[in-house]
Amino acid sequence: MLKSFFKYVLLTIGILILVVLAKTFLTKSNQVQVKTVPSAPVDSNATKHLVTAIQIPTISYDQENEIDRNAFLKFIAFVKNTYPNIAGKLNFEIINQYSLLIEWNGKNDSLKPIILMGHYDVVPVEEASSKQWEYPAFSGTISNGYIHGRGTLDDKVAVISILESVERLLKKGFIPDRSIIMAFGHDEELGGNNGAKMIAANLRNRKINAEFILDEGLVITNGIVPGLKAPAALIGIAEKGYATAELISKVDGGHSSMPKKENAIVVLAEALVKIKNNPMPAKITEPVQYFINDIGPELSFINRMAFSNQWLFEKLILNKYKATNTGNALVSSTSAATLLQSGMKENVIPMIAKATINFRLLPGDSDSDVFQYLKSTINDERITIKLSKDFNLATKISPVNNKAFSNISKTIKQVFNNTIVAPSLMIAATDQKHYDGISENRYRFLPVQLDADALKGIHGVNEKIGVENYHAIIQFYEQLIQNSCSKSN
Repeated sequence: MLKSFFKYVLLTIGILILVVLAKTFLTKSNQVQVKTVPSAPVDSNATKHLVTAIQIPTISYDQENEIDRNAFLKFIAFVKNTYPNIAGKLNFEIINQYSLLIEWNGKNDSLKPIILMGHYDVVPVEEASSKQWEYPAFSGTISNGYIHGRGTLDDKVAVISILESVERLLKKGFIPDRSIIMAFGHDEELGGNNGAKMIAANLRNRKINAEFILDEGLVITNGIVPGLKAPAALIGIAEKGYATAELISKVDGGHSSMPKKENAIVVLAEALVKIKNNPMPAKITEPVQYFINDIGPELSFINRMAFSNQWLFEKLILNKYKATNTGNALVSSTSAATLLQSGMKENVIPMIAKATINFRLLPGDSDSDVFQYLKSTINDERITIKLSKDFNLATKISPVNNKAFSNISKTIKQVFNNTIVAPSLMIAATDQKHYDGISENRYRFLPVQLDADALKGIHGVNEKIGVENYHAIIQFYEQLIQNSCSKSN
């Protein structure tokens, strides 16, 4: 009987191994095969234009009175003067004083327009970090093949590249079959309520139903996806939601010379530790499933085996992604303590302590899920939980099996040789959160090639972009317009 049992176990293991290997070797690539288009020379003035744009400090400060509105007006004047064909031949509209809405009418009114988005405001440079910059943040210095400065990645590079590509096409006499709408917000770094939200309202009033919308988002990464040797171009088909909670602990205070075992600060600190040690559960959502489906066949053998046999290795996949900050953000609704407030004097034990926790929510998770999670995790009646009214659920998931996604994917491969393309989840927020109802095909992708170190420059120190990299972005938008706005599309 024991012998039969071991035979059964061995047979089961053998069948399991065969199934795993079969699924691994039979998994086929989902990558579209297209030829790379020749690199089109970019006018040297294009580089000067980005430099000038960087030198205009269109900074979005949290405090309204700190914002230099003259810089925003100067940027609009710069656009008009630098791109005379766009300003003179296209419908050029200023929305809510500082945002831009530009429309290039197509030949065929029956075709849905495409919308290319970007924002030209930038985050401030902290005074403490300013000395760490290799070159001043708003100098636009060109050195060793790089353009340095705030906005070279987020997101003036997209705005200027789109304008450059359209100006080039206008000079060539290209006329699109479908209309092209360019929407450039001025306050994305503050949430887009006065820019993108107003542009979107204008488009809804005009009953615009777009073929697709493309905004900033994920990028072309090098050496970041485990087990993938080729560059990975990830297209965000949804973006995570946003919620903020305030935790308030109230405990009797007193004199610091006679401390109790617990006070408001200690109680709050214990709650924060509980949140850190018991995060919301990780899971594979639809956008990440698409990512697994398209990236999996391109990975090294061990990683390909895991992705091809998700039914068996899902927990291992989740654990691997949870091990890194970026990976964890893809599979978890994350939380981060961002503000702490308590106390007024060094020898007085405070009665109240407050903490602000920022959540980025996976598709399917809601603000009520956050509240229940906090309540059960903290499990302390001395902690009051308040959710901010300023929250957004994750956006709707855009389709990937359509002409719009195919054109974006095709364009990436035409311009960036040997690049693997896959859908994924955008972990940060963009202006597209305001664009509900304008198109069901909403994508988030910035065609810039970055490694892990370069990614740190976004909202960080020494933000920069390679000149050749920037020129490739211009070519991407020009090629995308031609691919999406010709008769065959």
